[in-house]
Amino acid sequence: MSHDELLALPTTVSVETAARAIRLGRTRAYQLARQGQFPCKVIRIGASYRIVTVDLRRLLGIEPS
Repeated sequence: MSHDELLALPTTVSVETAARAIRLGRTRAYQLARQGQFPCKVIRIGASYRIVTVDLRRLLGIEPS
């Protein structure tokens, strides 16, 4: 994902989107989310997982200007 794409993300994103941003496979990303070991804050809503975008950007060293 480009810098501009990362800055345009909504408040939370899917595990797939976060995995793509950090170049992690989909299966491994879900595995880490289920185990509570994903490198960003994960919010579980029912059966789905959402990743907090601020944490994702921080992990990647991207801050909005």
